[in-house]
Amino acid sequence: MSQQLLNIAKEYGSPLYVYDSEKIIAQYNRLSKAFNKVKSLRLNYAVKALSNISILKVFNALGSGLDTVSIQEVHLGLKAGFKPENIIFTPNGVSLEEIENVAKLGVQINIDNLSILEQFGTKHPNDPVCIRINPHVMAGGNTNISVGHIDSKFGISIHQIPLLLRIVENTGMNINGIHMHTGSDILDIDVFLYASEILFETAKNFKDLQFIDFGSGFKVPYKTGDIETNIEELGDKLSKRFNEFCKEYGKELTLAFEPGKFLVSEAGVFLAKVNVVKQTTSTVFAQIDSGFNHLIRPMLYGSQHEIINISNPKGRERFYSVVGYICETDTFANNRRINEINEGDILCFKNAGAYCFTMASNYNSRYRPAEVLIHKGEAHLIRKRETFEDITRNQIEIAV
Repeated sequence: MSQQLLNIAKEYGSPLYVYDSEKIIAQYNRLSKAFNKVKSLRLNYAVKALSNISILKVFNALGSGLDTVSIQEVHLGLKAGFKPENIIFTPNGVSLEEIENVAKLGVQINIDNLSILEQFGTKHPNDPVCIRINPHVMAGGNTNISVGHIDSKFGISIHQIPLLLRIVENTGMNINGIHMHTGSDILDIDVFLYASEILFETAKNFKDLQFIDFGSGFKVPYKTGDIETNIEELGDKLSKRFNEFCKEYGKELTLAFEPGKFLVSEAGVFLAKVNVVKQTTSTVFAQIDSGFNHLIRPMLYGSQHEIINISNPKGRERFYSVVGYICETDTFANNRRINEINEGDILCFKNAGAYCFTMASNYNSRYRPAEVLIHKGEAHLIRKRETFEDITRNQIEIAV
């Protein structure tokens, strides 16, 4: 694999994102298998994790649905070939106008606040609507990526259920789904199951549901020995409880998830070239041709991406601090053991499939990198590297 990545870097330059469709497919099938005891399962890939149209087409071929958070992501899904009915729109803080425009496209709407719920229900009582509930349960340990806690801006509080029911009754609106998302990096399955019970209890208030959406946030390993969500255990326990609830409810419902990181994180790597090896009195810096303009997760979330020197994989290990070329502090790794690095070497950052390119920017007027997809063993360019024309395309010069 290292040699193939080196060849790809040589052909397409660096920095560069590379994805492997085989890993995406394997993760999708693993999740599907974990819940194969449920009669109706819907996996809606979270577009925000990695939104390249070629990646979306891979998911469409798998029979996946899509979870979207903006009207632009909805249009990307439609362009990739998804049917509107296989897309769910789960925004936060957007205007009523945007929600109405998405509804006109035939996409499933998911509303997470009482004000918009009442406005939309009053104007469009016949449109099917899913309601996003905040269970006030943190299934992930990091408050930066947990969205189910009591101070979260996401979802309608379970303590507001009486108000919610009053709005539904007054508007006569069509509620066909209930949804929750506790946050990323779920570790404690029992805590997740506890939150699920809250969702089941809430679902009993609605008689015409078609699906219950349990969000996602499944943790993947980011380093050797790292812990991850036990998908098989969760599948076994939640499937059993879900099937029991369907019997209590009186009809078969669809169990839905919206995985993003779980499906694409391990499928992606980020390749960057070492510009300079800089020795100071206490540290050896490996300075690469990138920065947090391309990969911000280590700086934003404190995430740790394993870094491999694929140009010298058998070299003697030394301690390096890997930093970028941005005129800010952009440290990817502090005193990390990496095989000896020389200027011109290619470093490979693992777990770069989710929330990496999609969070890239043009800070310092740098170009966003290219993207390559390895599909059926062949490398395909799926996004060109930006140019200076891309930087200036929408700027308007005035006479001064």
